[in-house]
Amino acid sequence: MYHSKITGLGYYVPDNVVTNDDLSKIMETNDEWIQERTGIKRRRHVNTAEDTTTSMGVKAAEVAIQRAGISKDDIDFVIFATLSPDYYFPGPGVLVQRDLGLKTVGALDVRNQCSGFVYAISIADQYIKTGMYKNILVIGSEVHSRGLDFTTRGRGVSVIFGDGAGAAILSREEDTTKGILSTHLHSEGQYAEELALIAPGMGKRWVLDILKDNDPNDESYYPYMNGQFVFKNAVVRFSEVIMEGLQANNLQVSDIDMLIPHQANLRISQFIQQKFQLTDDQVYNNIMEYGNTTAASIPIALTEAWEQGKIKEGDTVVLAAFGSGFTWASAIIKW
Repeated sequence: MYHSKITGLGYYVPDNVVTNDDLSKIMETNDEWIQERTGIKRRRHVNTAEDTTTSMGVKAAEVAIQRAGISKDDIDFVIFATLSPDYYFPGPGVLVQRDLGLKTVGALDVRNQCSGFVYAISIADQYIKTGMYKNILVIGSEVHSRGLDFTTRGRGVSVIFGDGAGAAILSREEDTTKGILSTHLHSEGQYAEELALIAPGMGKRWVLDILKDNDPNDESYYPYMNGQFVFKNAVVRFSEVIMEGLQANNLQVSDIDMLIPHQANLRISQFIQQKFQLTDDQVYNNIMEYGNTTAASIPIALTEAWEQGKIKEGDTVVLAAFGSGFTWASAIIKW
């Protein structure tokens, strides 16, 4: 039995910075209102002529591959987590295989939204532990800005989300005291519609139905979020899945060197930090700069924390996420 180890990290965000003041010019909002509720100061939006979910993922992956010290030919498998694929089908995994010029390796798409990257890490970890693959490219990438309601009606959601991508290379590690120690995955589908994008979909409303109705008040093709309900569930599930991971490895909260939470809302991260009595040096947040980038948020934050020297060899690193589905997950890593 092997362990899997993160050997390379990279991220990419668009150059286009959108501040809270920028949003206040197109909807009834202001910097104070947004920061008070979310902690967000600015986010990145794609330039529609340049960036896509796939292209951003490719750029992040190229950095991760270089830092891992491997070549593209060494990659055995691709896992791509996103809720915003370039096409309805095929998914972006095969597009990455094509655009990176990889061998005809397998490519898997993960649709677990905010928990997507941790789910993807878990899958990669299992493939490597069983000896099936040696080097796996895991990507989380999102383009939200093309599908948000940038009016006062949609401000509760549209001020939160941003665009970006992060990537990691997971490689075989023979020292089983290092690498991914365990992952923990959960879902609760009874609350699926509390944070969802309902249309277009094959269930009730397809594109042709939306066009036929031509209803200016139809909000089904914009993301919906029951904010307070999601917040209340998030703080509970974050706490549970972090403790589940620690207990599975006979660790205490005091053993955490770095917690990288999904960047959903700064207030959620602060609540968890206070509950576990962690210092600012033990939690990394960057939602202030990038907003909520869903599946990309953890790999972007993880890469930044590592680049800044906040994660060192031997550290216990915890990844934790909660989001649409509802799904939630954690990963315990010995760096």
